[in-house]
Amino acid sequence: MQGADKGKAGEHAGEVIGEGLRIGIVRARFNDAITRKLAEACLAELERLDVDEADIKQVSVPGALEVPVALKAMADSGEYDALIALGCVIRGETYHFELVANESGAGVTRVSLDHHLPIANAILTVENEAQAWARAEDKGRDAARVAVEMANLLEDLS
Repeated sequence: MQGADKGKAGEHAGEVIGEGLRIGIVRARFNDAITRKLAEACLAELERLDVDEADIKQVSVPGALEVPVALKAMADSGEYDALIALGCVIRGETYHFELVANESGAGVTRVSLDHHLPIANAILTVENEAQAWARAEDKGRDAARVAVEMANLLEDLS
């Protein structure tokens, strides 16, 4: 783009303004203590970004594989400017880790692309519980920022 052709998207790129945005959060309960920490950090950051508590809807599902189904239901409602996926998959001794990590991630991406709706994917995929705890707060906060920034960007681009 050149000069005057930049428009709003160029002027506001990277801005993180949460006021007036409606955000949906889906949290997997598997590894509950870790996903609660993700959610706490996410909610604190959304508040810091001026997203009104009344404009945030939280739901929980059993595990990471169920997250995309709940995201799809929220996306189908047309009520949200952005969604956030929270979960934690810790590697075990079987192939199950790869299946859950890959399929939950692919499901989140599919919902986002099918609905043209930003979804911040903060489903942690880690080797052990210590790695999960080390990342939970930062990733929860990052998810909030990504959701708000992408909602702003898509509004600017529309």
